Amino acid sequence: MKYILPFLLGLLTLTPLPALAWGEYGHQTIADIAQANVSAKTRAEMQHLFAAQRLLGTPDCALANIHDASIWADCIRRDRLRWGYTAPWHYQNVNICKAFDLSPCRDGNCVSAQIDRNFALLKDKSLPDHVRLEALAFLVHFTGDLHQPLHAGDRADRGGNDVKANYGIIPGANLHWIWDSHLAERPISAAPALVRRYSQEERERLSGGTSEDWSREGWQLSRDIAYARALDKDPCEDDQSPPAQPVTIDEADVEASRDTLRLQVQRAGLRLARLLDEALG
Repeated sequence: MKYILPFLLGLLTLTPLPALAWGEYGHQTIADIAQANVSAKTRAEMQHLFAAQRLLGTPDCALANIHDASIWADCIRRDRLRWGYTAPWHYQNVNICKAFDLSPCRDGNCVSAQIDRNFALLKDKSLPDHVRLEALAFLVHFTGDLHQPLHAGDRADRGGNDVKANYGIIPGANLHWIWDSHLAERPISAAPALVRRYSQEERERLSGGTSEDWSREGWQLSRDIAYARALDKDPCEDDQSPPAQPVTIDEADVEASRDTLRLQVQRAGLRLARLLDEALG
């Protein structure tokens, strides 16, 4: 029995994991916030589009409601032959140690460009329902992705994927994976509840901006919070290559990141609600 736990931990760190950015819990929380804050007409329009899910031909990746939509884009990536080309759509490697610049996104292969693209497709009522449903699913997921700071900022390390990190009893993980999963779920699940009907003042304060504004916001947070806390220094001083030894994400880092993570989930949910109302309501 004493050999089982080390074996399982080793298997966890060596086995490729499905790319579930923000984890299912984070993405679905964002979707739930949006669902609670869109108009009744928008909810009805979404339900109409979900009826076309069979036409997308993804029986292993359900798309019957906004919960499904929040993780559908990750689910289909497992079929690399058919959907592998969508992988670069989930993030943008904008260097945190240089002036903010979205020019690499001009070819459309980054998350902010895909938010704009799929919003336009969803809004176009001349398109078939299944085409708009695909756009809806991508829009729901990518709005969540952009609000995870390490999907918006990079330090020449694939958004922290090349930064080895320890988290609690989990050794040998990486910084990006920790922010995507365990680190995010703890403050998101804490009180007060994030999923609720927000006041008009809250929606106006938190839901504004464009995909470029949100990109800049996440890029700044990746530098000031995600990288700075992990490295315990200014991430842009001295050598900017990934540390030779794993960094450690401890309770102090979790506490320092909590408010940022909660705020990003709120922003993502309310901004998604605004986009859905503009496209469908």
